[in-house]
Amino acid sequence: MIEMVKIRRATSEDVDRIVRLSNDGGPDGNPKAILPDILPEGYFKAFERISSDPSNALMVAEMDGQIVGTFHLTFLTYLAGSGKDDLQIEAVHVDREWRGKGIGSQMMAWAIATARERGCRRVQLTTNKKRKDAHRFYQRLGFELSHEGAKYLL
Repeated sequence: MIEMVKIRRATSEDVDRIVRLSNDGGPDGNPKAILPDILPEGYFKAFERISSDPSNALMVAEMDGQIVGTFHLTFLTYLAGSGKDDLQIEAVHVDREWRGKGIGSQMMAWAIATARERGCRRVQLTTNKKRKDAHRFYQRLGFELSHEGAKYLL
């Protein structure tokens, strides 16, 4: 394991790196899309919506000033939770050069600690069914693969 990473909220200057990091390596190991050199404005507008919503936090993990990981937190409130939030973690990505060095574990530990501080009742996430290594990673951290998910693409 490497030294502690610095975890902070993303800024608009981080959008390009986050998008490219998130695009690198879909479930089959290939990039999810071919991205242009200059990202379309829609990415930056989405970032503004995310960053202005108090229920969302787009985070980055840094080593020596370089972004090596990212994850997105969304706090959800359900009546079934008696007023307590759930923390949903999505878009978890670690730069392929930094994988296996403890970055992801530190990011998840930070997210779980944040959920505890906020009084959440649980932390949940989704992961692609094809990502068996990711499943083992999350189980090692104490997550239970308890649900099946479904998507309806529009």
